[in-house]
Amino acid sequence: MDDARREFLDDLLAARSPSGHETAAQRAWVDYVREYADRVETDAYGNAVAVHEGGGDTSVAFAGHADEIGFAVSEITDDGFLRISPVGGLDRTVTRGSQVRIETDDGTVNGVVGQAATHLRKKGEEEAPPNVTEQHVDVGAADGEAARDLVSVGDPGVLVAEPQDLAGSRLNARGLDNRAGLWVAAEGFRRAVERDVDATVYAVSTVQEELGTKGAQMVAFDLDADAVVAVDVTHAADDPSYPADRASEVVLGDGPTVTRGAANHPEVVASLRAAAEDDGLPVQVEAQRLTTGTDADAFFTAQGGVPTANLGVPNRYMHTPAEVVDTDDLVAGADLLAAFADRATTRKSFAVEL
Repeated sequence: MDDARREFLDDLLAARSPSGHETAAQRAWVDYVREYADRVETDAYGNAVAVHEGGGDTSVAFAGHADEIGFAVSEITDDGFLRISPVGGLDRTVTRGSQVRIETDDGTVNGVVGQAATHLRKKGEEEAPPNVTEQHVDVGAADGEAARDLVSVGDPGVLVAEPQDLAGSRLNARGLDNRAGLWVAAEGFRRAVERDVDATVYAVSTVQEELGTKGAQMVAFDLDADAVVAVDVTHAADDPSYPADRASEVVLGDGPTVTRGAANHPEVVASLRAAAEDDGLPVQVEAQRLTTGTDADAFFTAQGGVPTANLGVPNRYMHTPAEVVDTDDLVAGADLLAAFADRATTRKSFAVEL
């Protein structure tokens, strides 16, 4: 990944954008794609669509979601502590003892999720951490009045974890779910524009995926695309914490994954795999039994059915501040999307032939 593309990824990672509060990430994304797009459109909830007007009859869309898991302040106690509610799949086993940042109307407020010292905990407490709603945030306030001067009920926040490079091309950061997919969608769009593909290409950044693909449902209502590729992280199976009873061959560094089954349209999947083969790009395959758990689940049922596939970025330790990806997989994913758009120019339809 070159310096300019890494700077864009760092800008996305620096944005704190829990579901329902995605403005910071959306601004960074729009600022980047605007340079390459014929136009950029946004809607009332902050979904963003960049458009490259091709000369052909085919159109494809690359989508990633801008939101991340986090929490919201739900109560300010009289003694100055905060009770919080999870936004998305916040993991109660990693929250305690973590630093947090809360976004208020007046700026950022720092805090920590309280954790009793190991000397003070009773035997067995480590085995059953309390629910997030039973945990508390300490912002240093002396009492409830002081805390209310700093934050308000409903203010969103995230756990703090600064990005750090690991060995080789590995990267650790919070929010790689789904800044990784968001980067791939934008970069796939830019690379398709650089190829001057004849297909019309849409790059889409959605909101509120972690709350049930809500933004994708809004965008899919009138997005005029012949095929959609939804880019999100997927579980890597190559670390000791991966459960032995969950069969998977997905590893970091071997390229993005193309998912087969469920929402994943066989013609879109086949076209992605063929594009990877033609351009000599690494790609992995994973099976899907029920739902993808990504924006693909919203796009594929829209408008009577839109051919859709999920492109996965292998990710270790999902929904924790310890998420790890291989940036080579992001680059390969962007290259694959551009190659897919190029091949789509010659297609009249992605429909299954019966």
